[in-house]
Amino acid sequence: MSEYKAPLRDMRFVLNEVFEVSRLWAQLPDLAELVDEDTAAAILEEAGKVTASCIAPLNRSGDEGGCSWNNGAVKTPEGFLAAYQTYAEGGWVGVGGSPEFGGMGMPKVIGVQVEEMVNSASLSFGLYPMLTAGACLSILNHASEELKKCFLPNMYAGVWTGSMCLTEAHAGTDLGLIRTKAEPQADGSYKVSGSKIFISSGEHDLTENIIHLVLARLPDAPAGSKGISLFLVPKVLVNADGSLGEKNALSCGSIEHKMGIKASATCVMNFDQSVGYLVGEPHKGLTAMFTMMNYERLGVGIQGLAQGERSYQSAALYACDRLQSRAPTGAQHPDKAADPIIVHPDVRRMLLTMKALNEGGRAFSSYVALQLDTAKYCEDAPARQRAQALVSLLTPIAKAFLTDMGLETTLHGQMVFGGHGYIREWGQEQLVRDVRITQIYEGTNGIQALDLAGRKIVGSGGALYRLFADEIRQFTDTANADLNEFTKPLNAALENLDELTAWLLDRAQNNPNEIGAASVEYLQVFGYTAYAYMWARMAKAALGKQTEDDFYASKLGTARFYFARLLPRIHSLSDSVKAGSESLYLLDAAQF
Repeated sequence: MSEYKAPLRDMRFVLNEVFEVSRLWAQLPDLAELVDEDTAAAILEEAGKVTASCIAPLNRSGDEGGCSWNNGAVKTPEGFLAAYQTYAEGGWVGVGGSPEFGGMGMPKVIGVQVEEMVNSASLSFGLYPMLTAGACLSILNHASEELKKCFLPNMYAGVWTGSMCLTEAHAGTDLGLIRTKAEPQADGSYKVSGSKIFISSGEHDLTENIIHLVLARLPDAPAGSKGISLFLVPKVLVNADGSLGEKNALSCGSIEHKMGIKASATCVMNFDQSVGYLVGEPHKGLTAMFTMMNYERLGVGIQGLAQGERSYQSAALYACDRLQSRAPTGAQHPDKAADPIIVHPDVRRMLLTMKALNEGGRAFSSYVALQLDTAKYCEDAPARQRAQALVSLLTPIAKAFLTDMGLETTLHGQMVFGGHGYIREWGQEQLVRDVRITQIYEGTNGIQALDLAGRKIVGSGGALYRLFADEIRQFTDTANADLNEFTKPLNAALENLDELTAWLLDRAQNNPNEIGAASVEYLQVFGYTAYAYMWARMAKAALGKQTEDDFYASKLGTARFYFARLLPRIHSLSDSVKAGSESLYLLDAAQF
């Protein structure tokens, strides 16, 4: 596999030219003195260096060596500990963390670029700081001041890591079925008992302590999801002076043997009267946990984007070097035995699909991050509320669509390599294996689609959808005529999505199966339309500059490809939605 190079030029384009983030930062008092365009560029430049030089070289060796388990102890692959220490010492674990507790305090739109880089370098490695950052967010927003002061500084510093302990063997998505118990103690702590599975970063040798956020039930808890509380359970207990004390009563029973992300420890965690501390209110644990989970859902979407970017970089370089046959129009390099495969239409189709989906995904994830920053920092209450509503609407799309497209892009990259893409030496088969999990964890993409169609669209009566649709209309209505080649198909796509949304709202009133039957294809149509909006905005930023710089010419060419070859996918997907749920129930269960 080729060396990873952080796409800094494209990141700067999205931040500075498409979204003009420095204007937003200047209007937000908490950010105005903290970050500007130059500061952001310096942070991203440094992140690009550390991820490319320190982490990316471990991707293949980490996959081949994997994590190992021995009598409850987990060892990460060779080189991971040193790389993690370098990453943590640079402050990258706490890049978006609260400055009050030692974090860097950068806006989320900067954080998502760093997340993309570390996950392109190594998805397995990226999971360790990602879980920590999510746990920190939940603690920051819901825990007591005492818990924040005790745990956040060392977590932001990367000295301690975090994990999220939800799933049990009998309870996957349906968290209301969990059985883990928490018994109150006289000193205000709790004794937590139960077993959790599929716990990323649940045990490892990178840090001296691991802070687990565990869902459990109190003795008087009501049944179902309304009776779940959240507890902070450290691997090693912390003394009053902040020093480490005795090991807590918990253990790693085993690690999973997985299809991919083999250098990430996926653990079975057993809690046996472990000392824990309540986070937030009793029976309100899902609210606190979903603060972390929604953070992770955008992060998982970025993992899909990151693997697609890594695949594209290798495939594009390979296509320019690999000699095979002649171009359909005749020899382009008559001095060579054959032409590079990039001359062939199908190879160009695959590379442009990868490029268009990656760059569209980068713009979209940055757009969602900007809404998070507005919701957090803006002093205008209506603007904050609108941004939070958009985050609620778009998070399931960010998780599901970016990861669906991540699998597509890695598969295209593998196909560009042909037979070489199927063997280990070139790295493409690892990217395909690694990215597959992103469609599964943090709520499968089918669950994300149900969330979008059921809770966000039908549940709001279409109000959340109209917020986003109205923004797109305002953009197209005010765009100059020279942007018509992009705004006209964008308007047509939006009208199609309007009609599809109205159809869903209408049919859902009389048939509860319609939401589930329509949800996956509906999310895909929404995703392609959202990317069309991103590409129209990128085209606007590039238009008129294409003669100055090949970067802008490439951007416009890719935008035209997206509208010509990828956006039309919405039509067949829309037809599938409107086919309804009837055909899904033509077979009895015994006929499957």
